[in-house]
Amino acid sequence: MTPLQLLDNIAWHCLTGPQAACSAGTGQARRYARGFSPIVAFADTERPDFAALEPHCDAHEHFHCRGWSGRTPAGWQVDAEATMLQMVWQAPAPPADEGVAALRLGPEHVPQVLELVALTKPGPFGPRNLELGEYFGCFDGPRLVAMAGERMRAGPLREISGVCTHPDFQGRGLARRLMLLLLRRELLRGEAPFLQVMRANRSAHDLYARMGFRDHQELTVRVLSRSP
Repeated sequence: MTPLQLLDNIAWHCLTGPQAACSAGTGQARRYARGFSPIVAFADTERPDFAALEPHCDAHEHFHCRGWSGRTPAGWQVDAEATMLQMVWQAPAPPADEGVAALRLGPEHVPQVLELVALTKPGPFGPRNLELGEYFGCFDGPRLVAMAGERMRAGPLREISGVCTHPDFQGRGLARRLMLLLLRRELLRGEAPFLQVMRANRSAHDLYARMGFRDHQELTVRVLSRSP
């Protein structure tokens, strides 16, 4: 299987591969463990085994599932549905940026990270996501005002994720510079960067295209939960 083929079911390859220790489930259905991004994946996206997943999910949880658009099984409900674009990096490594005031985020920054995530809603995120890769942030005093990090990993693929900027600090290129920092580090490690962006978020998509990402494919993304 080529690296780009892994993207067809990237969450599954992460949860059964390099990030298996951060997951729960069976040989047919898995989820990121509680505390990480609420994302589920299936070995067969055309015939997802929700019965295998159910014992590992609480009734109040809402999960993101990518690449599945079939009928909703009994006991579950689709709360939202949209389209997501996968984009892969197709440009040289960015030059080093000595001027960006980037700080590596760690467990001591989780409260500030969650505050920024709650305000900006960059996508499914959990307090333990910082364990999945490198996260960098920019601060204004004690306040985290921009962030970018890494989430999924399978084969050489490495996902840029959690990109967000406080509304009071938008337009300064902070998140873009943090992304370029991560991209350079990944490419120097021989990794293949990718990201996932909602089709409706045209401004973010256009920014990523200008940076050097190119569209790979379009996938359905659903938010689902167990029925009451």
